[in-house]
Amino acid sequence: MKFSCNTKKLSEACSNVMRAVSTKVTIPTIEGILMECGSDTLSLTGFDFEFGINTTLDANVVEPGAIVIKAKVLSDIIRKLPDGSVTFEVSGVSVTIISGASQYNITGISADDYPELPSVSGGYPLFLNQKMLQKMISQTLFAVADNELGKPVHTGLKFEMTPNQLRLIGVDGYRLAVCTESVKYDGEDINFIVPKKTIRELIKIIDPESESDISISVGRRHIVFDIDNYSIISRLLDGDFLDYKAAIPKTSSTTVLINTQDAIDCIDRTLPVIENDKKNPIRCLFEGDEMRVSTVSALGRVVDYTHANVSGDRVEIGFNSKFVLDALHAADTDQVRIELGGAISPAKIMPINNENFLFLVLPMRLKNEN
Repeated sequence: MKFSCNTKKLSEACSNVMRAVSTKVTIPTIEGILMECGSDTLSLTGFDFEFGINTTLDANVVEPGAIVIKAKVLSDIIRKLPDGSVTFEVSGVSVTIISGASQYNITGISADDYPELPSVSGGYPLFLNQKMLQKMISQTLFAVADNELGKPVHTGLKFEMTPNQLRLIGVDGYRLAVCTESVKYDGEDINFIVPKKTIRELIKIIDPESESDISISVGRRHIVFDIDNYSIISRLLDGDFLDYKAAIPKTSSTTVLINTQDAIDCIDRTLPVIENDKKNPIRCLFEGDEMRVSTVSALGRVVDYTHANVSGDRVEIGFNSKFVLDALHAADTDQVRIELGGAISPAKIMPINNENFLFLVLPMRLKNEN
């Protein structure tokens, strides 16, 4: 095996692919990057049995072949080489890397031992706009559970495809985020749950300003995202996802219209005296024409307020400050509508004029400050 390619492009590809390389499973083969040469292309693959990234780049191939090289070693070498071209010569598992005056001789691993990536044949083909999908993910991923202490299925982002509509749903037991957009799709109703890790890696490759499409193939157990010259392969999560429609309150006794940034700033000003957001809730009072926010901890006490248009019953309710701020930051609208059903009912945060997104935040029990 012998080839040469652009050093900078190879370094960028290695940096992206190595994010799928295993750091927990001590199997030498999957701690490496698989390098395969065709007639005029170089393919790089990282795979940890659950999640994989593959990319191809142009190369001048003298002799095709394949080798696995430890990911960190390969990335560190390529990153330190001068701009220009780099040449790889492989004999057995002996690898020589040459660039300018630099020459490395390292030991690789036989490509025969590298696991085969899952294939998704006969799956549902979907095409989603990169810019739209990135925005939808930013409005839902924050609510996906970080660990499996609850339901493992809730550590993934749920996709619901129906004719001409895509809905993403994230939930972690304390909050819910739902985002809905119109899309070109005329297939049958499908839904699937993608692990949070996969989505995090996906948005690192998505161009948030691109109007081009991502091609998605969905199988029974795996999903493949194709973006430009990258493919991301992931297992899907299986299990009983929350019946989120049943969790959303159907009625409310209080409606609050408020400037999103004013609400963020008001809550932000309480943070310096919050020691632990799980133990020190913010106390929100909605009444008349204002939202009054206060909190108390061993560090001290703070009271602040901002203008709001409150209609309906007076409500005093406690929240985890982080959960409310995450929802407000994700709203991406100048104003939001907050619907409340009392001190122990979840709060709904939505746009004023449509239902493109909905955030649900569970309240926290308030102690008597006196």
